Amino acid sequence: MQVALVGVSGYSGMTLYALLKQHPAIDHINLYGHPDAEPVALKTIAPMYQKETAMIRPFDAQAVMATNDLIFFATSAGVTSQLALPLVAAKFPVIDLSGDFRLPDPADYTHWYHRPAAPAKALAQASYGLAEFNHHLTTYVANPGCYATATLLGLAPLVQQQLIDSASIVVDAKSGLSGAGKKLAAPSQFTMVNDNLQLYKLNQHQHIPEIMQQLKKWWSAVPAIEFTTTLIPVTRGIMSSIYVKAAQPITTAQVRAAFEQVYADQPFVQILPTGMPTLKMVVGSNNCAIGVNVNPATKTILVVSVIDNLMKGAAGQAIQNFNQLFKLAPTAGLPTLPVFP
Repeated sequence: MQVALVGVSGYSGMTLYALLKQHPAIDHINLYGHPDAEPVALKTIAPMYQKETAMIRPFDAQAVMATNDLIFFATSAGVTSQLALPLVAAKFPVIDLSGDFRLPDPADYTHWYHRPAAPAKALAQASYGLAEFNHHLTTYVANPGCYATATLLGLAPLVQQQLIDSASIVVDAKSGLSGAGKKLAAPSQFTMVNDNLQLYKLNQHQHIPEIMQQLKKWWSAVPAIEFTTTLIPVTRGIMSSIYVKAAQPITTAQVRAAFEQVYADQPFVQILPTGMPTLKMVVGSNNCAIGVNVNPATKTILVVSVIDNLMKGAAGQAIQNFNQLFKLAPTAGLPTLPVFP
């Protein structure tokens, strides 16, 4: 099988390229860049790939469809809304790691992403690829955002089984620097990140609407969430600390049992028998580790969900969706053990 990849120069694109190289069902990867760019050797933009002979060629939709079985976009917001329309029209298989097709309403996209949206007709053909739950994928898969993945996996059993006060969801999410991408900005300079914590996009993060969209599909009574994001001085990893009020008296064991039931057949979700997860439990793997605790004094349920933002939060989940589209083993081409230490 041959696949195409647009956006290999970014962190998610590089991670995805590495996964595709070791995938047992993939024979060749064709790399594409800006439609107006000149061909360039991969090793010139990614020095760690000195022995790779791959070339990055200008994107051309017709050439992509003639040569490949599927295309991955690991591009910034605003790119696929322009490049992917011929692929959407032809119903050519696409897995899009950007946010351009996650929201079906163009006005919502423009509001949260501050840029023009793809046409509503094209948006309607996309499916949201939260791999553990959305199993009826169309040929255009909108890969979830990293914060959304960690948060939704941490909330799913509570919301689906209506174990909580629907108006009580508070999420304190923290991300490593790679989640901000490679673009240079003052908040991501070493002097600002090192020995520091920075809150940003308070209740304005672009992953909020996709979280709400999925929560409402599970339980329409969820009105809104409080969502805080913090940049922390690590390279990779996301920790979502989720606080909710229990609808009825409940124990930690009962909450854990609900999570174990929902994720019993999911190879990449690990429910801890005791304690809370750390980033080191998942970095380098496609896993999501979850810990739960109930404070009976305040009737508060705490769920801590951790993922590697470049793996489960981006490239790894894209491979999960690829495996699902082509009816391959769910774990094909994906690491299940973290990098430690």
